Amino acid sequence: MIADRLANAHRYRDLGPRTARAFEFIARTDLESLPDGRYELDGSNVFALVQRYTSKPEADGSWEAHRLYADLQFVVAGEERIGYGPKDRFTGSGYDVEKDFEKLAGRGDFLRLDAGSFVLLWPGEAHMPQVAAAAPAPVTKIVVKIRVD
Repeated sequence: MIADRLANAHRYRDLGPRTARAFEFIARTDLESLPDGRYELDGSNVFALVQRYTSKPEADGSWEAHRLYADLQFVVAGEERIGYGPKDRFTGSGYDVEKDFEKLAGRGDFLRLDAGSFVLLWPGEAHMPQVAAAAPAPVTKIVVKIRVD
């Protein structure tokens, strides 16, 4: 997992062309004006999901992991906490191949993300997104899914 500010994205472009494409999209797009939905950046290899929601109490969150895609989660507006941890701390309850989604149970650590910050989570890293920082509040976030071969 990598957590940082968008101003430092240049440090991570050498992780590969797909990751570089993801950071380019975030840096060069008027994210506030994009409607919610899916945006193809490189077919199924790199795509962005624009999300607006109200963050939720930790008790209402759920742990997840992916096998095929890394998540670049960038907070455009608002703030939230995101849980993270190595998958071996968790137990899975089945993997959905179509959605590249595995629901997990266990305990992890949390960090706070505010506008302009991101977290890059690799396949196999457990995470719990959308957790309220203080109290539930509106958040605009872009999740770029980056296929890792």
